[in-house]
Amino acid sequence: MPGVGDNRGVSESQSRRLVVAINPTASFGSTSGLGARVVEELRRDGHDITELRAQSFEELTVAARAALADHPDALIVVGGDGMVSLGVNLVGGTATPLGIVPTGTGNDSALGLGIPFEFDAALAALRAALTREPRTIDLGYLSHAGGELWFASALSAGFDARVNERANRMKRPRGASRYTIALLVELLRLRSRRYTLVVDGETRTVDSVLLAVANNRSIGGGMLIAPDAQLDDGRLDLFIVAPLSRFRFLRLFPKVFKGTHAGLPVVSLSRVSSVTVAVDSGDIVAYADGERVGPLPVTVSVRPGALRVLA
Repeated sequence: MPGVGDNRGVSESQSRRLVVAINPTASFGSTSGLGARVVEELRRDGHDITELRAQSFEELTVAARAALADHPDALIVVGGDGMVSLGVNLVGGTATPLGIVPTGTGNDSALGLGIPFEFDAALAALRAALTREPRTIDLGYLSHAGGELWFASALSAGFDARVNERANRMKRPRGASRYTIALLVELLRLRSRRYTLVVDGETRTVDSVLLAVANNRSIGGGMLIAPDAQLDDGRLDLFIVAPLSRFRFLRLFPKVFKGTHAGLPVVSLSRVSSVTVAVDSGDIVAYADGERVGPLPVTVSVRPGALRVLA
Protein backbone atom coordinates (compact mmCIF):
# COMPACT_ATOMS: atom_id res chain seq x y z
CA MET A 1 0.00 0.00 0.00
CA PRO A 2 1.57 3.32 -1.03
CA GLY A 3 2.61 5.48 1.89
CA VAL A 4 2.35 2.78 4.55
CA GLY A 5 5.66 1.74 6.05
CA ASP A 6 7.73 3.95 3.73
CA ASN A 7 9.55 7.24 4.20
CA ARG A 8 8.39 9.04 1.12
CA GLY A 9 7.79 12.44 2.65
CA VAL A 10 8.33 15.65 0.72
CA SER A 11 10.85 18.35 1.39
CA GLU A 12 9.69 21.66 2.82
CA SER A 13 10.08 23.25 -0.60
CA GLN A 14 7.83 20.54 -2.13
CA SER A 15 5.13 20.73 0.55
CA ARG A 16 1.81 21.94 -0.84
CA ARG A 17 -1.31 23.52 0.67
CA LEU A 18 -4.09 21.31 -0.67
CA VAL A 19 -7.87 21.44 -0.39
CA VAL A 20 -9.35 17.92 -0.51
CA ALA A 21 -13.09 17.76 -1.22
CA ILE A 22 -14.69 14.37 -0.57
CA ASN A 23 -18.00 13.00 -1.82
CA PRO A 24 -19.23 10.65 0.94
CA THR A 25 -21.91 9.19 -1.36
CA ALA A 26 -19.62 8.24 -4.27
CA SER A 27 -20.55 4.80 -5.66
CA PHE A 28 -23.66 5.06 -3.46
CA GLY A 29 -21.51 5.14 -0.32
CA SER A 30 -19.51 1.98 -1.03
CA THR A 31 -16.23 3.92 -1.25
CA SER A 32 -16.89 6.39 1.58
CA GLY A 33 -13.71 5.48 3.50
CA LEU A 34 -11.32 6.25 0.66
CA GLY A 35 -11.43 10.03 1.12
CA ALA A 36 -10.00 9.70 4.61
CA ARG A 37 -7.17 7.58 3.22
CA VAL A 38 -6.33 10.25 0.64
CA VAL A 39 -6.10 12.87 3.38
CA GLU A 40 -4.07 10.57 5.64
CA GLU A 41 -1.55 9.68 2.94
CA LEU A 42 -1.11 13.27 1.71
CA ARG A 43 -0.57 14.46 5.27
CA ARG A 44 1.93 11.66 5.75
CA ASP A 45 3.76 13.08 2.73
CA GLY A 46 4.03 16.43 4.52
CA HIS A 47 1.35 18.40 2.71
CA ASP A 48 -0.91 20.90 4.52
CA ILE A 49 -4.44 19.58 3.99
CA THR A 50 -7.81 21.28 4.33
CA GLU A 51 -10.33 18.42 4.36
CA LEU A 52 -13.88 19.18 3.22
CA ARG A 53 -16.98 17.02 3.65
CA ALA A 54 -20.66 17.91 3.45
CA GLN A 55 -24.05 16.25 3.17
CA SER A 56 -24.84 17.84 -0.19
CA PHE A 57 -23.01 19.07 -3.27
CA GLU A 58 -24.35 22.55 -2.61
CA GLU A 59 -22.83 22.67 0.87
CA LEU A 60 -19.59 21.16 -0.39
CA THR A 61 -19.40 23.75 -3.17
CA VAL A 62 -19.84 26.60 -0.71
CA ALA A 63 -17.17 25.19 1.61
CA ALA A 64 -14.73 24.58 -1.26
CA ARG A 65 -15.24 28.06 -2.69
CA ALA A 66 -14.45 29.55 0.72
CA ALA A 67 -11.32 27.40 1.06
CA LEU A 68 -10.13 28.37 -2.42
CA ALA A 69 -10.32 32.05 -1.46
CA ASP A 70 -7.15 31.38 0.55
CA HIS A 71 -5.32 30.48 -2.72
CA PRO A 72 -4.19 26.90 -2.02
CA ASP A 73 -1.76 25.14 -4.35
CA ALA A 74 -4.42 22.74 -5.66
CA LEU A 75 -7.95 21.42 -5.24
CA ILE A 76 -8.23 17.63 -5.01
CA VAL A 77 -11.61 15.95 -5.53
CA VAL A 78 -12.37 12.40 -4.37
CA GLY A 79 -15.38 10.87 -6.10
CA GLY A 80 -16.79 10.40 -9.59
CA ASP A 81 -17.60 12.71 -12.47
CA GLY A 82 -20.00 14.69 -10.29
CA MET A 83 -17.08 15.68 -8.09
CA VAL A 84 -14.99 16.50 -11.15
CA SER A 85 -17.82 18.75 -12.32
CA LEU A 86 -17.82 20.44 -8.92
CA GLY A 87 -14.05 20.97 -9.12
CA VAL A 88 -14.02 22.14 -12.72
CA ASN A 89 -16.68 24.75 -11.96
CA LEU A 90 -14.62 26.06 -9.06
CA VAL A 91 -11.17 26.24 -10.68
CA GLY A 92 -11.92 26.32 -14.43
CA GLY A 93 -10.37 29.41 -15.99
CA THR A 94 -8.08 29.97 -12.98
CA ALA A 95 -4.48 29.10 -12.18
CA THR A 96 -5.45 26.61 -9.44
CA PRO A 97 -4.82 23.00 -10.54
CA LEU A 98 -7.37 20.22 -10.09
CA GLY A 99 -6.42 16.75 -8.85
CA ILE A 100 -8.72 13.74 -9.20
CA VAL A 101 -8.93 10.50 -7.21
CA PRO A 102 -11.70 8.54 -8.99
CA THR A 103 -13.98 6.59 -6.63
CA GLY A 104 -17.36 6.97 -8.35
CA THR A 105 -19.51 4.85 -10.61
CA GLY A 106 -18.77 7.16 -13.55
CA ASN A 107 -15.13 8.20 -13.97
CA ASP A 108 -14.97 9.44 -17.55
CA SER A 109 -12.73 12.40 -16.80
CA ALA A 110 -10.21 10.12 -15.11
CA LEU A 111 -10.41 7.70 -18.05
CA GLY A 112 -9.64 10.46 -20.55
CA LEU A 113 -6.76 11.77 -18.45
CA GLY A 114 -5.21 8.32 -17.97
CA ILE A 115 -5.74 8.34 -14.19
CA PRO A 116 -6.00 4.75 -12.88
CA PHE A 117 -9.29 3.61 -11.40
CA GLU A 118 -7.63 1.32 -8.85
CA PHE A 119 -7.36 3.38 -5.67
CA ASP A 120 -3.72 2.82 -4.69
CA ALA A 121 -2.58 3.41 -8.27
CA ALA A 122 -4.67 6.59 -8.50
CA LEU A 123 -3.19 7.89 -5.25
CA ALA A 124 0.32 7.11 -6.46
CA ALA A 125 -0.42 8.96 -9.71
CA LEU A 126 -1.63 12.00 -7.75
CA ARG A 127 1.48 12.00 -5.59
CA ALA A 128 3.69 11.88 -8.66
CA ALA A 129 1.70 14.68 -10.33
CA LEU A 130 2.22 16.91 -7.30
CA THR A 131 5.96 16.85 -7.97
CA ARG A 132 5.73 18.23 -11.51
CA GLU A 133 4.01 20.97 -13.48
CA PRO A 134 0.27 20.44 -14.07
CA ARG A 135 -1.03 19.45 -17.47
CA THR A 136 -3.18 22.02 -19.31
CA ILE A 137 -6.38 20.86 -21.04
CA ASP A 138 -9.41 22.41 -22.71
CA LEU A 139 -12.86 22.77 -21.18
CA GLY A 140 -16.31 23.15 -22.63
CA TYR A 141 -18.11 26.36 -21.68
CA LEU A 142 -21.90 26.18 -21.61
CA SER A 143 -24.51 28.92 -21.40
CA HIS A 144 -28.28 28.48 -21.09
CA ALA A 145 -31.30 30.21 -19.60
CA GLY A 146 -30.24 29.19 -16.07
CA GLY A 147 -26.67 30.47 -16.25
CA GLU A 148 -23.20 29.37 -17.32
CA LEU A 149 -20.90 26.51 -16.40
CA TRP A 150 -17.79 24.56 -17.36
CA PHE A 151 -17.62 20.88 -18.31
CA ALA A 152 -14.70 18.53 -18.81
CA SER A 153 -16.19 15.59 -20.71
CA ALA A 154 -19.43 16.22 -22.60
CA LEU A 155 -22.82 17.82 -22.96
CA SER A 156 -25.56 15.19 -23.42
CA ALA A 157 -28.73 16.22 -25.25
CA GLY A 158 -30.30 13.00 -26.51
CA PHE A 159 -31.21 9.49 -25.36
CA ASP A 160 -28.63 9.37 -22.56
CA ALA A 161 -29.82 12.73 -21.21
CA ARG A 162 -33.38 11.40 -21.08
CA VAL A 163 -32.16 8.31 -19.19
CA ASN A 164 -30.42 10.54 -16.66
CA GLU A 165 -33.48 12.73 -16.23
CA ARG A 166 -35.79 9.75 -15.70
CA ALA A 167 -33.40 8.08 -13.25
CA ASN A 168 -33.05 11.28 -11.23
CA ARG A 169 -36.84 11.57 -10.93
CA MET A 170 -37.14 8.02 -9.58
CA LYS A 171 -37.23 7.61 -5.81
CA ARG A 172 -36.87 3.82 -5.98
CA PRO A 173 -34.92 1.67 -6.31
CA ARG A 174 -31.83 3.27 -4.79
CA GLY A 175 -28.47 2.51 -6.35
CA ALA A 176 -27.28 1.84 -9.87
CA SER A 177 -30.27 -0.36 -10.77
CA ARG A 178 -32.52 2.66 -11.20
CA TYR A 179 -30.38 3.76 -14.16
CA THR A 180 -30.86 0.35 -15.74
CA ILE A 181 -34.63 0.64 -15.27
CA ALA A 182 -34.62 4.19 -16.64
CA LEU A 183 -32.64 3.02 -19.68
CA LEU A 184 -35.13 0.23 -20.40
CA VAL A 185 -38.10 2.59 -20.09
CA GLU A 186 -36.53 5.17 -22.40
CA LEU A 187 -35.59 2.44 -24.86
CA LEU A 188 -39.24 1.41 -25.08
CA ARG A 189 -40.10 5.05 -25.80
CA LEU A 190 -37.22 5.60 -28.20
CA ARG A 191 -37.91 8.11 -30.94
CA SER A 192 -35.91 10.72 -32.75
CA ARG A 193 -36.12 14.44 -32.07
CA ARG A 194 -35.64 17.29 -34.51
CA TYR A 195 -32.79 19.56 -33.47
CA THR A 196 -31.82 22.97 -34.73
CA LEU A 197 -28.06 23.41 -34.48
CA VAL A 198 -25.88 26.44 -35.00
CA VAL A 199 -22.45 24.94 -35.66
CA ASP A 200 -19.64 27.49 -35.88
CA GLY A 201 -22.12 30.09 -37.05
CA GLU A 202 -23.99 27.90 -39.59
CA THR A 203 -27.57 26.81 -38.89
CA ARG A 204 -28.80 23.35 -39.78
CA THR A 205 -31.59 20.96 -38.78
CA VAL A 206 -31.01 17.28 -37.94
CA ASP A 207 -33.14 14.39 -36.72
CA SER A 208 -31.36 12.36 -34.06
CA VAL A 209 -31.84 9.85 -31.25
CA LEU A 210 -28.48 10.44 -29.59
CA LEU A 211 -26.66 13.78 -29.64
CA ALA A 212 -23.72 15.04 -27.62
CA VAL A 213 -20.96 17.64 -27.74
CA ALA A 214 -17.78 16.11 -26.37
CA ASN A 215 -14.47 17.43 -25.11
CA ASN A 216 -13.44 13.98 -23.85
CA ARG A 217 -13.65 10.58 -25.50
CA SER A 218 -16.30 9.06 -23.23
CA ILE A 219 -19.47 9.74 -21.24
CA GLY A 220 -21.83 7.65 -19.10
CA GLY A 221 -19.18 5.50 -17.46
CA GLY A 222 -17.17 4.48 -20.52
CA MET A 223 -19.30 5.10 -23.62
CA LEU A 224 -16.60 6.04 -26.16
CA ILE A 225 -18.81 8.38 -28.14
CA ALA A 226 -15.88 10.30 -29.63
CA PRO A 227 -13.01 7.77 -29.69
CA ASP A 228 -10.57 10.18 -31.34
CA ALA A 229 -11.35 13.21 -29.15
CA GLN A 230 -8.41 14.91 -27.46
CA LEU A 231 -8.57 17.02 -24.32
CA ASP A 232 -6.05 19.57 -25.56
CA ASP A 233 -6.71 20.04 -29.28
CA GLY A 234 -8.76 23.23 -28.99
CA ARG A 235 -11.82 21.57 -30.51
CA LEU A 236 -15.04 19.83 -29.48
CA ASP A 237 -16.52 16.71 -31.10
CA LEU A 238 -20.15 16.86 -32.23
CA PHE A 239 -21.68 13.37 -32.05
CA ILE A 240 -25.00 12.67 -33.81
CA VAL A 241 -26.81 9.35 -34.28
CA ALA A 242 -29.48 9.42 -36.99
CA PRO A 243 -32.98 8.01 -36.44
CA LEU A 244 -33.08 4.22 -36.21
CA SER A 245 -35.28 1.46 -34.85
CA ARG A 246 -35.04 0.04 -31.33
CA PHE A 247 -33.54 -3.15 -32.74
CA ARG A 248 -30.81 -1.27 -34.63
CA PHE A 249 -30.23 0.99 -31.62
CA LEU A 250 -29.68 -2.10 -29.44
CA ARG A 251 -27.15 -3.39 -31.97
CA LEU A 252 -25.39 -0.01 -32.06
CA PHE A 253 -25.27 0.57 -28.29
CA PRO A 254 -22.56 -2.02 -27.43
CA LYS A 255 -20.38 -0.65 -30.22
CA VAL A 256 -20.39 2.77 -28.53
CA PHE A 257 -18.70 1.29 -25.45
CA LYS A 258 -15.92 -0.04 -27.69
CA GLY A 259 -15.68 3.00 -29.95
CA THR A 260 -16.35 0.83 -33.01
CA HIS A 261 -19.45 2.82 -33.99
CA ALA A 262 -17.33 5.53 -35.63
CA GLY A 263 -17.65 5.35 -39.38
CA LEU A 264 -21.08 3.72 -39.41
CA PRO A 265 -23.54 5.43 -41.80
CA VAL A 266 -25.93 6.40 -38.96
CA VAL A 267 -23.16 8.06 -36.94
CA SER A 268 -21.81 11.55 -37.59
CA LEU A 269 -18.69 12.86 -35.82
CA SER A 270 -17.29 16.29 -36.58
CA ARG A 271 -14.81 18.70 -34.96
CA VAL A 272 -16.31 22.05 -33.99
CA SER A 273 -15.54 25.13 -31.91
CA SER A 274 -19.08 26.11 -30.87
CA VAL A 275 -22.58 24.64 -31.05
CA THR A 276 -26.01 25.90 -30.08
CA VAL A 277 -28.45 23.02 -29.55
CA ALA A 278 -32.22 23.50 -29.59
CA VAL A 279 -34.96 20.88 -29.96
CA ASP A 280 -38.39 21.25 -31.52
CA SER A 281 -40.11 18.90 -29.06
CA GLY A 282 -39.06 20.89 -25.99
CA ASP A 283 -38.76 17.73 -23.89
CA ILE A 284 -34.97 17.34 -23.60
CA VAL A 285 -33.14 18.35 -20.43
CA ALA A 286 -29.42 18.70 -21.05
CA TYR A 287 -26.76 17.13 -18.83
CA ALA A 288 -23.07 18.03 -18.63
CA ASP A 289 -20.62 15.53 -17.14
CA GLY A 290 -23.64 13.64 -15.80
CA GLU A 291 -24.98 16.69 -13.94
CA ARG A 292 -28.34 18.28 -14.73
CA VAL A 293 -28.09 21.56 -16.66
CA GLY A 294 -31.66 22.40 -17.67
CA PRO A 295 -33.94 22.37 -20.73
CA LEU A 296 -32.56 23.08 -24.19
CA PRO A 297 -31.50 25.35 -25.84
CA VAL A 298 -27.88 25.57 -24.74
CA THR A 299 -24.78 27.02 -26.34
CA VAL A 300 -21.43 25.29 -25.97
CA SER A 301 -17.98 26.53 -26.94
CA VAL A 302 -14.46 25.26 -26.38
CA ARG A 303 -12.08 27.17 -24.12
CA PRO A 304 -8.55 26.02 -24.93
CA GLY A 305 -6.20 25.57 -21.96
CA ALA A 306 -8.88 26.52 -19.41
CA LEU A 307 -7.93 23.89 -16.82
CA ARG A 308 -4.68 22.94 -15.12
CA VAL A 309 -4.91 19.35 -13.99
CA LEU A 310 -2.71 17.05 -11.89
CA ALA A 311 -2.47 14.18 -14.35
